[in-house]
Amino acid sequence: MPKKYLFFLFFILTLSGCLTLEKTSAVSPERFALGTIQNPIVDSNITLSEALRKPAPPEFKRKQRIVDVLYYSFDGKIHRGQIVIDRRLVRDIQQVFQSALETKFPINSVIPISHDRFHKNGVWNSDNQSMLANNTSAFNYRKVTGGKSLSMHSYGFAIDINPVQNPYFKGSIVLPEGAIYNPVAPGALTAASPIVKTFKRLGWDWGGEWKSLKDYQHFEKVAE
Repeated sequence: MPKKYLFFLFFILTLSGCLTLEKTSAVSPERFALGTIQNPIVDSNITLSEALRKPAPPEFKRKQRIVDVLYYSFDGKIHRGQIVIDRRLVRDIQQVFQSALETKFPINSVIPISHDRFHKNGVWNSDNQSMLANNTSAFNYRKVTGGKSLSMHSYGFAIDINPVQNPYFKGSIVLPEGAIYNPVAPGALTAASPIVKTFKRLGWDWGGEWKSLKDYQHFEKVAE
């Protein structure tokens, strides 16, 4: 059959619906099991403006960015949360959470302090609610624990990870209250933890190595 007739036949069949061309489309996340890389359990999905609702000076807020992160939680499934951090430390945070994900280090939740769950009776949580919830967070405009100067969290220069497994100790003070540090417990941080090694390689200080007190959950770095 001459080529021109083949082309004409193809044209007629297409118009009549007898011949269809397959179209490709994006795969919906719902087609994957909940708690997988393709369909993580969402712990936080808010905007930057929502994540900065807690009162803080505008010059502090302007330097913050919100970062989506994936992590294994204690249920053995992959979750998606968010960290608010100084814009100059975003790459560091991404590397740390990639290390945690690759090594399946469990992180309970990663939710900004200005999330609705930490707003009670018209008051924003200073830190205690987040710690008691074993929540990992970074930017939080507040004073240092037991002091008058601003915390490194106020600048977005610090992050606390799994506070219940990695408490703050100073004398008889333990935060969160009742927490116990067991270095072999899942989610506990030690000098051998890949997360700690990654932070230190990137120039962060770890509170677990401080002399005057121990703050195992805490990492900080002054952005330059």
